[in-house]
Amino acid sequence: MKAINSFSIRALRSYQAGVPLYTFFLPGAKVLEVADICRLSRSKDGLEGFQREAIQRHIQGMVQYLDSGRVLFPNAILLALSPRVSFSRSRGPTPEGLIEAGEAGVLKLPRPSDGSKCAWIVDGQQRSTALARAGDRDLPVPIVAFVSDDLQVHREQFILVNKARPLPKRLVDELLPEVDATHLPADMVMRQIPSALVERLDADSASPFFGLIRRTTTGKDPQRVVTDSALVRTFQRQIYQPLGALASFRSLDGTSTNPSGMFETAVLFWAAVKAAFPDAWGLPSEQSRLMHSAGIESMGALMDYLMPRAAQQDDPQAYLSKTLRCIAPACAWTNDAWPDLNCAWNEIESTSKDIRRLTDQLIRLVQSPNLRQVA
Repeated sequence: MKAINSFSIRALRSYQAGVPLYTFFLPGAKVLEVADICRLSRSKDGLEGFQREAIQRHIQGMVQYLDSGRVLFPNAILLALSPRVSFSRSRGPTPEGLIEAGEAGVLKLPRPSDGSKCAWIVDGQQRSTALARAGDRDLPVPIVAFVSDDLQVHREQFILVNKARPLPKRLVDELLPEVDATHLPADMVMRQIPSALVERLDADSASPFFGLIRRTTTGKDPQRVVTDSALVRTFQRQIYQPLGALASFRSLDGTSTNPSGMFETAVLFWAAVKAAFPDAWGLPSEQSRLMHSAGIESMGALMDYLMPRAAQQDDPQAYLSKTLRCIAPACAWTNDAWPDLNCAWNEIESTSKDIRRLTDQLIRLVQSPNLRQVA
């Protein structure tokens, strides 16, 4: 692709892990002239982008600050640069005692004839938008940039940069399956595997959750009635707690997992749940507490209780189906009240107290004398 012109700016170049890094200043209004904002979305080809939607109130607050007079705005914007950029090192004497951590020169940022841009904003999309709207279009802002056109690298850096900030957990969880776990902190890795399982359960037609899970990119689709965060929490507990239903599919040292085993086990249990409670399955949470976060997490705890027992049966699927069908008449997912809980079906909320009470109730039902012959 031939560039018809380019921006030339003074910059410092260094390297990390063999990747060129640049630091320089740009007039605030020019950041969006050279860099795109890659929005998080979902298409038929899968997950695209990584940036959340802009928060207009936050942007307007920054614009007001920038327009308030002589302001200090030293927060660096992080860019990923296309490999098409070029750098020419400056010549000159080396100062005595110089710490050799970088080299000065001129960085050329191409402006392709097709209108595309040579960079992507990894961190600072809202600051960049505010700078473009501010009255002082020449305010110099610091830029830190690394060279990479690999979307996975952009996502990794986006997650790591924002780890210390309150990024929405659901946004991070949806991005995590797209990122190489070797570059993530341990706590992020622990969320990556459950989120990848949720992704597969939503996308695979063999799953009872097929097309039912609401993620950040699916918006307010009324067909998607299960919030992903409830499933992520459930699977995280089941994978990483010793007695969790999915713990056996993770090696003791945590270095390997069996995602197919996790998926098949989850499908086995939740398919039995769907069959046992057909009138409550697939409804919005305000019509069915089975699809509510409290119901998902409580049934996940019941799964932890039942799966070791199912594994001892000749036909685990038949055991699960029979057990859940037997307790179905006593479950108040869509009407009436829960026995022993002294509350109506729609009074169950997503609090730790209610989830614990509902879990205890489900296990008591399974342990009732009428069901002992099943176990």
